[in-house]
Amino acid sequence: MIISRIEKNDFETVLLLNAAAVPHVNLIDERELQWFVDHSVCALATKIDEQLAGFMIGLRPGTQYQSANYRWFCDHYEDFAYVDRIVVADWAQRRGIAEALYQEFAESQSDAPVMTCEVNLRPANEGSMKFHQRMGFKQVASQEVDDGNKEVALLEKTL
Repeated sequence: MIISRIEKNDFETVLLLNAAAVPHVNLIDERELQWFVDHSVCALATKIDEQLAGFMIGLRPGTQYQSANYRWFCDHYEDFAYVDRIVVADWAQRRGIAEALYQEFAESQSDAPVMTCEVNLRPANEGSMKFHQRMGFKQVASQEVDDGNKEVALLEKTL
């Protein structure tokens, strides 16, 4: 497994993986992915045998990102390392990819007091919730987003 920064030649696969993970992540297009790569502190791709197996996007406070979930953390925390999205390809599940991406992000942002993220409660993403609980995340709040079509659990983990 190799973890590196998302490169332009990864965009097509990243966008396909992201689209396959909707509604657990929001759909993005190439312009939005480029914005993340340009403005995030973490835009990581994981490859196994040169095939893109997963990716993660992470932000810190102060970014002009309008996600309701990111804004919630900006309003309630002075500092945090925020996981906006993480997706692992179906064929690569249960190989430690998500754990490795979280570890890489935590190590790179070790000056942050907490790592934060959200997991869908409605529609439920039970596998993700169990994973995050195993990783030591605790729910600190919940909120409805997308005009009430989704409810998310807002999670934190002390770094």
